[in-house]
Amino acid sequence: MIKSYKKLFENNKNWVKEINSQNPNFFEKLAQGQSPQFLWIGCSDSRVPANELTGTAQGDIFVHRNIANMVIHTDMSMLSVLDYSINVLGVKHIMVVGHYGCGGVNAAMGNKQVGLIDNWLCNIKDVYRLYEAELDAIEDQVKRSNRLVELNVQEQVFNLTKTSIVQNAWANGRSLLVHGIIYDIHDGLLKDLNITVGDTSQIDPVYKFDVDLNTQQ
Repeated sequence: MIKSYKKLFENNKNWVKEINSQNPNFFEKLAQGQSPQFLWIGCSDSRVPANELTGTAQGDIFVHRNIANMVIHTDMSMLSVLDYSINVLGVKHIMVVGHYGCGGVNAAMGNKQVGLIDNWLCNIKDVYRLYEAELDAIEDQVKRSNRLVELNVQEQVFNLTKTSIVQNAWANGRSLLVHGIIYDIHDGLLKDLNITVGDTSQIDPVYKFDVDLNTQQ
């Protein structure tokens, strides 16, 4: 067990050595700060590394991860990341990235208790309830799971647009797009769900805030 842990440090030294051989000024430049264009809200699944699968370097993507890439309005961790990425870092794109074969989605489709996470998964069950007729009509369990993954991403995109943080950014004239994306772990490809929102026109009126431009989020 200790050996596998120490291996991480050996790997790190080899990685630093390789980076320095390719670009001696890499870490010096990286230490000067970050100005990412993208916020990635993804799943905690270890098979879905944001930088690696997008071919981007450190500093290019600001990342928040949780079980099943959820946007929950009482999650202060997610809200803090959202606020900081928009109002301090100035990201231009927010991407909700789900993935096929998501363990959280699969667990939410069943009734077996897993533990504390059951309470978190209720938010995915809420998505299932919204699309119950469509999902129940899909007999193949894998295809049903894949569809719920897509619908979950769609709902989390809309959840982002309901936040005062995103709406205030738009009200202040910020160029900010929210996207829904799926990662297929079977072939490594990203799939654009063509769900992109850049203003409040698609938000149900009950969720729209009367924005006072003189107030903060």
